[in-house]
Amino acid sequence: MKSIYVCEDSLPMAWEKAVLACWEQGESFPTQYDKPNDPNSRDVMAMIHVKKPFSEPRIHRAFPGGLPDLEKYRAEVLLGVHDYFMDDLSNPNRWEYTYHERLFNYHVPSEFSQHINQIEKCIGMLKKCGHTRRAQAVTWQVWNDLKVDDPACLQKLWFRVQDGKLNMSVSMRSNDAYKAAFMNMYAFTELQAWVAKQVGVQPGEYVHSADSFHIYGSYFKEFEGFQQLVASRSPEERVFTFDDSKDFFVDGCDELLAEEKMPEACKEAVRDRRKFLVEGI
Repeated sequence: MKSIYVCEDSLPMAWEKAVLACWEQGESFPTQYDKPNDPNSRDVMAMIHVKKPFSEPRIHRAFPGGLPDLEKYRAEVLLGVHDYFMDDLSNPNRWEYTYHERLFNYHVPSEFSQHINQIEKCIGMLKKCGHTRRAQAVTWQVWNDLKVDDPACLQKLWFRVQDGKLNMSVSMRSNDAYKAAFMNMYAFTELQAWVAKQVGVQPGEYVHSADSFHIYGSYFKEFEGFQQLVASRSPEERVFTFDDSKDFFVDGCDELLAEEKMPEACKEAVRDRRKFLVEGI
């Protein structure tokens, strides 16, 4: 087993350094998703400490996926815009869970007959005692996730106020280092900032840990392009600021608003986000 520790000021540079360390130091592991001719994955345990996660530039140009997709993923985690993907029980491709549903509407077994908004509970605890060690939200449902094919990768969020700032640590059991980790880190820090605002403090530092931080063998050829970009461009040419990205985020909002089955409450939240992006209010 190999492990890496990365500490950087900015979110994009922390992710870049971590994914390259996974490639360089990762051990060879098969996965349950490999096709017959896929190479083994590169895999490490990872702890990634971002000291200033909200400093600009905040977005890496080379994360897989587009900026509209990043906005849509943010909306999934913070607003629950795709929680309705779980509704059609007859659909074999329906989603088993969303992070938003597990964090904001955690289902407790039927004998207890309730759902718990864990984030709301954490906010309440942090308002009463910022240095509490108890403000955490979990996603794992032991009665369910040990038997399904697609269990939650995110395991928990842990919050604590220090010197007037809300720090957050995130624990992942499994994290696709190249294809998913940047989008995860970006959306989770957006949630961190939102929770900080509800508590009445500023957002602080961010720690992202993964038991399995991996690059799938099926991505190796594509990953060569990422390595070439990092080697050929200056740090300034490898990042976007929020202002650089706003028009693309608006496109992401428009794509979400075109989804006919999305609940109206979610659409209203997306409209508010779009207005903020366009007008700054």
